[in-house]
Amino acid sequence: MWIFLLAGILPEAASQNSQVLYYMNLPQNHLLNPAIKPFNSVYIGLPGLTGINLNVNNNFINFSDVFMKGQQPSDSIITFLHPDFDIDGFLSKIKDKNSIEPLAAVQLFGLGFTVGKDLYVFLDINERIESNIVLPGDIFRLGFKGNEEFIGKQIDLTSLRGDIKAYHEVGLGFSKNFTRKLRIGVKGKLLFGLASGSIDNNYLGITVNDDYSHTLDADLMVNISGPVNVYVNAENNGIDSIRFDKERFNSSGKVFDYLKNTRNMGLGLDIGAEYMINNRLIVSAAVTDLGYIRWKTDLTNLQAASYFDFSGLNMLDVINGDKTFEELGDEMLDSLQNSFHLTDEQQPFTTFLPVGVTLGGKYNLTERFSFGILSYSRIIGKQLREALTLSANLNLGNAFSSSISYTAANHRYDNLGAGLAFRAGIFQFYLLTDRIPVMWNRLTIDEDSFPLPASWNTVHIRFGMNLVFGNNIRKQQDKPMVLVE
Repeated sequence: MWIFLLAGILPEAASQNSQVLYYMNLPQNHLLNPAIKPFNSVYIGLPGLTGINLNVNNNFINFSDVFMKGQQPSDSIITFLHPDFDIDGFLSKIKDKNSIEPLAAVQLFGLGFTVGKDLYVFLDINERIESNIVLPGDIFRLGFKGNEEFIGKQIDLTSLRGDIKAYHEVGLGFSKNFTRKLRIGVKGKLLFGLASGSIDNNYLGITVNDDYSHTLDADLMVNISGPVNVYVNAENNGIDSIRFDKERFNSSGKVFDYLKNTRNMGLGLDIGAEYMINNRLIVSAAVTDLGYIRWKTDLTNLQAASYFDFSGLNMLDVINGDKTFEELGDEMLDSLQNSFHLTDEQQPFTTFLPVGVTLGGKYNLTERFSFGILSYSRIIGKQLREALTLSANLNLGNAFSSSISYTAANHRYDNLGAGLAFRAGIFQFYLLTDRIPVMWNRLTIDEDSFPLPASWNTVHIRFGMNLVFGNNIRKQQDKPMVLVE
């Protein structure tokens, strides 16, 4: 049950890319819609400097749900392990499907340049780590409320899902005006997988027995592609341990050989369009991350037994002081290890990228100031994440760009964001965030006190530096995508 604590104390975002970014004059906005073209003629992104993008996503709890004010006026902030913690209040926030989505991306290289009047060509090389975990709500209810109300019942946990992958992404694309009002952009991507783990859950049910033990009925496979060694218990043929293979990385040559692996290959596609309804109103749409990766190397396939006993899923033991959090975790891990066995054959498997669908509209109040509305939907398996953003945007050519936004996402409606970019010579610096905490609490531990956001469940941070050359702002009178007063 440690995983929901991680979700509550880390920043979260509703989407893979920043909504603040969309209407700013930055080369990176083609990541959301490949049809968008910045004002500069050429941009170059350098490894590790051009773009760092960090997210951790959960759709069910905030800081204030894990760290809350005690019942007495003199109490400081308490955690979910405190006996006075409001369990019923916490469980009221739990949904049938509770997702956690960490993400990190680093741009290793970027290049974009204008050819002729309106053709824009761009290249991106990125390192990406993405994960999605879905936890059924009954896992939390069983863990916190205990076994009493579930005795003799079977709980359906088929919605349990997990997926994590690390991969290289190489994308090449272009955008062009196909008519005076319509601009279309396309980017194709080659994907090279480094490591992955996924749960293929056809069915999973848990029954609480009269003696409070748990029996699980499972048709479930865990697929791994990565440098791990699986050790089997000779007594029961269960999994004794899974350990990282350090020998694979004991020299720089071996590390390089692992990083240049191209056998776990996949393809991806982004496509987008902008359409100028009139001289002030522009609408746009895009579909991004249509793609997959086929995993073929360093394969491990773990099959869950049809029926197995499971124990330890009772947070009340920790809250009441009968067990430590570590002891509970060890019991759960032991039960899970004994319930899986290693398959005889190594089976390749496929993972798919979360698809993003963007719909936008921009109204140019003046040549430099605009209002925007942006809908972003993220499709992950059978789940849909949605965010709606309103923004006010200021773009002073290549010199300065900023945006202030309000986003409704993840069942929160107090999400303020901001972005700032400015140019100093050939250097363009930028910083964006989709969540600025407005209200704060203080957590007191012993005599130390720390500020904590009161309600914080959505944040997206992107920052970096571009090398930019040229200024197409004076040429925009020939291009329909910029307002001419």
